[in-house]
Amino acid sequence: MKSEAIGRGLRAILAKLRAGYAPIMLVILLAVVGLRVADPPLLKQLRLMVFDNYQRLSPRSPSPDKPVLIIDIDDASLERIGQWPWPRNTLARLLEKIRISGAAAVGIDFVFPEPDRLSPEQAVRIWPESDGLAEVRKAVKGMESHDSIFGREIGQGRVVMGFMMRNTNPGQNLPQPKASFAFAGDNPKSFVPFFPGAVFSLPEINKGVKGLGFLNWIPDRDQVVRRVPLLARAGGQLYPSLSVEALRIAQDASTLIVKSSGASGEQSYGKPTGVISLRVGAGILPTNARGELLVHFGYWDRSKYIPAWKVLQDKVEPDLFAGRIVLIGTSAPGLFDMRATPLEAAVPGIDIHAQAIEQVIEGRFLYRPDYALGVEILYVSVVALLMILLLPRIGAAWSAVAGGVLISIMLGISYGLFVKWGWLSDPVYPSLAALMVYLIGSAIVFLHSDIERKRVRSAFSHYLAPNLVEQLSANPDRLVLGGELREITMMFSDVRGFTGIAEGLNSHELITLINKVLSPISESILNHQGTIDKYMGDAVMAFWNAPLDDPDHPRNAALAAIDMQKRLVGLNADLSHQAREDGREFIKIRLGVGLCSGPSSVGNMGTENRFDYSVIGDTVNIASRLEGLTRIYGVDILMAQSTAAKCAGLALLEVDKVRVKGREQPVNLYALVGGEDYAGSDEFRRLAQAHGQMIESYRERLWDEALRDIERCLEHADERTAEFYRIYCARIEEYRENPPGEDWDGVFTALTK
Repeated sequence: MKSEAIGRGLRAILAKLRAGYAPIMLVILLAVVGLRVADPPLLKQLRLMVFDNYQRLSPRSPSPDKPVLIIDIDDASLERIGQWPWPRNTLARLLEKIRISGAAAVGIDFVFPEPDRLSPEQAVRIWPESDGLAEVRKAVKGMESHDSIFGREIGQGRVVMGFMMRNTNPGQNLPQPKASFAFAGDNPKSFVPFFPGAVFSLPEINKGVKGLGFLNWIPDRDQVVRRVPLLARAGGQLYPSLSVEALRIAQDASTLIVKSSGASGEQSYGKPTGVISLRVGAGILPTNARGELLVHFGYWDRSKYIPAWKVLQDKVEPDLFAGRIVLIGTSAPGLFDMRATPLEAAVPGIDIHAQAIEQVIEGRFLYRPDYALGVEILYVSVVALLMILLLPRIGAAWSAVAGGVLISIMLGISYGLFVKWGWLSDPVYPSLAALMVYLIGSAIVFLHSDIERKRVRSAFSHYLAPNLVEQLSANPDRLVLGGELREITMMFSDVRGFTGIAEGLNSHELITLINKVLSPISESILNHQGTIDKYMGDAVMAFWNAPLDDPDHPRNAALAAIDMQKRLVGLNADLSHQAREDGREFIKIRLGVGLCSGPSSVGNMGTENRFDYSVIGDTVNIASRLEGLTRIYGVDILMAQSTAAKCAGLALLEVDKVRVKGREQPVNLYALVGGEDYAGSDEFRRLAQAHGQMIESYRERLWDEALRDIERCLEHADERTAEFYRIYCARIEEYRENPPGEDWDGVFTALTK
């Protein structure tokens, strides 16, 4: 009897749940539709992120004809012409050359609201008073100002001057727009962005200009520019953007036609909804309700950038600009006109103008139809109803598969529409809506199934005690240990006599000194494409050509070693100064560097719990031994022949043939004593000649001749190499007194590491 009562109770709960399933799911469906109508910021941001990824997957290709060229005030131009702002008579010369070349229109992405401080009359005002200043002021009085020269040239060309909309200066007297407007439908002034005021160039500059276009961007909340405002209102005036004006001037058009809701053939359903399109000459630009153009971006195409200095110095083809729209802007980071786009974190603002113009000329636009929202809501409703019907019948797993297929279809259709026609259909909202319906429906179905299972078991028990299921973390894929055989250049560097240097230093002073030494060494390695393997006290182990390919790795390693020694000079000077201030003895820091090139195994080495990206092999061992041999030979940098063979043009001296500890095959050693500058000097050529003769005499057992050769070498050697010759001199003296055996092959056997 008790079991039957329990069963009846569970059946009653199940019946109520089944009866309430459909109403609950319909309420959820209405909530999902309401979510899209409300369109919260998070949903907007997710939608923008998806559209950004579409652009990354299918960016706009550069126009092969390059209808738009950018004259770039780049770093090279600033270096050659001078700091910005340039004298405006220089800008006038720039415009003159563009005009003569036959440009269809010229857009200037700068505003000049103040007189040119380099104009004669302006310049003498800030000069300090002197005896001849009055005469100078009298002489320049009446001379044509740079602004006048600039304005005169602007008047002769097909120029659009930029200006900036501002949220200040309400009520100011604004100049009339150069373009005239015609409206079809509702007045667009209430739809487009509004600014109380604006900043224009001087009237003297703008008096003859053919077009005025604002330069403002209106980025999204993440500061990414995705749309270009084509129209904006300042005060009571409607103005076009620089891009629109450049297109208008290039087509010799005078009127811009704005089509808005309420126009013939357009439905507004009794309520103004916004701007629909803008006609510029022969082009019709689809817009959003605020009169903004959605830009299909391409990656930064530097081939359309012409450095301004080349134009000023006639380094371009005379007809380069003929028939093209020319924009004048800057890519120099110091002029702070870099913007983020869906494709790149920082591009010049002028590039966005250029891309918008190119898009219009190509006639391919990004477009979100006004019926897109209705279609998306309808699709969501259909998918949600299918999920509601399928979940109780086929279960959560198969419903998830079906939902995944429907979402994939939506994503595929959305991306296909973007690629084929540039349509922006939102896959985010339908996907999230389907997911919400699935999760809530699955929860209800799961609850239903759980109650049903209890009903089946009610004959045996009131309820089943829940099993305690331990949560097991998913094991991550183990990183595979192993590596590859690569040709590398290995470096070992170590401070000579560091133990003596460290005596008397406390732990803090010791660590500070080590860091001061290792910092410049590390910078030299990294600046020359090296990989730092590890620090071993005051020693550094590094290698080249792994993990990134570096075809010139022996030379880069050698240049890094030279740079280390140069940096060490400055460090020693600082340490010497500090020692004098502290009243203690200064011990000069010297660095020994060993280099060897050859095949080695590179990869992750260690255990599954702890591993490093490192390198092992004979090349590593030899480089380590060579670093130790720098003490024996009194040189700073030693390299094997395998490295020296790839370092042509550097100052290299053959040192010896050495059989290093732990290796039977001898190694040919070379000392690196300088870079290309020193290698090309007469002093080094004389040293190298005497040095080569000394090595030859030494190996021929001509001890007296070898000593005389050393004397010649010392005449040309500096302090870096003099110690080497003194060491060699002592060895030759020893051999002269105790000649090596008849089987001596000129190889020196190193007994220490």
